[in-house]
Amino acid sequence: MSLFSLGLVRAIVGQILGMLTGMATTMLIRVMLGLPAWAAEPSWTVGAIFSIIGALWAVGALSDWAKWMKGEETPMHHGPPEGKPAWTRYFGVDYNHKVIGVQYTVWGIFLLLVGGTMALIFRTELAESGRQFLSLELYNNFIGMHGFIMIFAILLGIGGMANYLVPLMLGAEDMAFPRLNALGFWFNVPGSLLLLSSLFIGGWDAGWTAYPPLSARGPIGYQLFFLGVFAVGLSSIVGSLNLLVTILQMRPKGMSLFKMPIFCWAVFATSLIQLTATQLIGLSFLMVSTQRALGMGFFDPGLPGATLMTGLGDPILFQHLFWFYSHPAVYIFILPGLGIISELLPVFSRKPLFGYKWIALSSLAIAIVGFLVWGHHMFVSGYAPVLRYAFMYSSLLVAVPTGVKFFSWLGTLWGGKLTFETPMLFVLGAISVFLIGGLSGPILGTVPSDLPLHDTYFVVGHFHATMFGGFVFPFFAALYFWFPKVTGRMYNETLGKIHFAIMTPAFWVQTLGQMGVGVMGMRRRIADYDPTLGGGSIEAWQLSITIAGFLIGFGVLLMLWNFFQSAEVGVLAGDNPWRSRSPEWQIPSPIPEHSFASPMVVHGEPYDYGLPEPYVAFAAAGDD
Repeated sequence: MSLFSLGLVRAIVGQILGMLTGMATTMLIRVMLGLPAWAAEPSWTVGAIFSIIGALWAVGALSDWAKWMKGEETPMHHGPPEGKPAWTRYFGVDYNHKVIGVQYTVWGIFLLLVGGTMALIFRTELAESGRQFLSLELYNNFIGMHGFIMIFAILLGIGGMANYLVPLMLGAEDMAFPRLNALGFWFNVPGSLLLLSSLFIGGWDAGWTAYPPLSARGPIGYQLFFLGVFAVGLSSIVGSLNLLVTILQMRPKGMSLFKMPIFCWAVFATSLIQLTATQLIGLSFLMVSTQRALGMGFFDPGLPGATLMTGLGDPILFQHLFWFYSHPAVYIFILPGLGIISELLPVFSRKPLFGYKWIALSSLAIAIVGFLVWGHHMFVSGYAPVLRYAFMYSSLLVAVPTGVKFFSWLGTLWGGKLTFETPMLFVLGAISVFLIGGLSGPILGTVPSDLPLHDTYFVVGHFHATMFGGFVFPFFAALYFWFPKVTGRMYNETLGKIHFAIMTPAFWVQTLGQMGVGVMGMRRRIADYDPTLGGGSIEAWQLSITIAGFLIGFGVLLMLWNFFQSAEVGVLAGDNPWRSRSPEWQIPSPIPEHSFASPMVVHGEPYDYGLPEPYVAFAAAGDD
């Protein structure tokens, strides 16, 4: 078997060839127009667009659509590729939702490691005041790169959980549109590689928000960054559409919306945001890209552009477009994680989920209210002062549906027969960390307290607590919880608990330390700081944050080692080691190619632990 037979290798080669083809095409057109052949901005921009298409074409993600255009039939293939080892299907186009879920998850973990490594590099720079080893330009590039790589990693992690679990929880054989599902994943590969490669052609030094006018005038790496985000955004849109149709149209007999597993509700609310808001991040970055490439002054106050009143561009317009997506995106990141918390708590407390309908509806409420709060990121931007009041009150309103979840979790835990396996520990850790993010949020959503804290490390600490509590800890809980279902083997429980014991206090130190140095006056996105801040104690705080970051990284590596080892030599798990009522635990482990041997029928409630009636049953042969 040749290396080129792996789809991932073909995608990378196709992306390189696509980039060269796009550049050559641009140069040819410029020569025909009587212009100098080489111009960096248009050549790299068109090359990046071609590179995305080249990667998708080379890996085969567009093959079936091309055959349809020619009138050819495209029968659905099940199982590993013919004549190749079974593991190769994870490196190419595959239409099985379980394979695609694993692809999303593994690529997300890869990006998590890359983004985390960059964070450790610049955290080492900040351990002491004064310049250590990073130039100012490289530091700024690492800051922005870390931010967006981690966002990509979170989106991929969400895609992995949703793709693997939602059809199984619904008793569906696959997603509604399997080919679109595969295409959605493969958009992420060239998008991620464009983002990473931008570092080598100048990078982008405006931070992860990429505000113009700086991003409209900076290095050429911005164009690869913009188009990489655009590709990953397309993945989010097609993936969310697929999930919405699957949830609405493929539920089994007896499963009303209020009998779905609560994780499906979380994915449903998340998909609504992704489908309706992701266009705004693509639009805002596309407008900056065209401003750079074609001189269209959307956001540059010195160029004729989009503002009709003045005839000049307006950089504040970008902030409105960017944050109209990017704050709802926070709920894209955390709602699936909160759904994991709600899904696992009843299993390890052996109690019904307290307030099931309230938790389900609170996810929708968060999704709706999340579209009304973007302006709290712009309190210091100079927009009309009266808008501050509206955005302040709407931001505080988000605490209501979020509080519903906290009280429901406490109600589920109260009086339960609690056990503390590793997934449960990470769920409890998630609640503690997310509480830190939740309590620090209103401070930044209230105008008087936000103004002095804006652009300080207090914001960094709040955001990391929200992301770790809302996604990272629940994601790790999900990995431990469903690892036996995916592999058929148990992980090492001792190593899992050591991972928790290292990571949780380390993160408390990190996030509270970041908030502390922010109150001292430490600004974010700067490579150096005044050692006299905080009465001269800031260096000790910065060192503790850096050490905590390395401990978190060690914990993640320990988890991966645990999984790699246990997948080969772990104890056989059986079909349902957690005694869960959820549908995916009622079928064999690991799950066969065709997940369900017969149709599923819902009889009971999803979280009625302690009652004899099962949640689901499987129809006998000949039953409707």
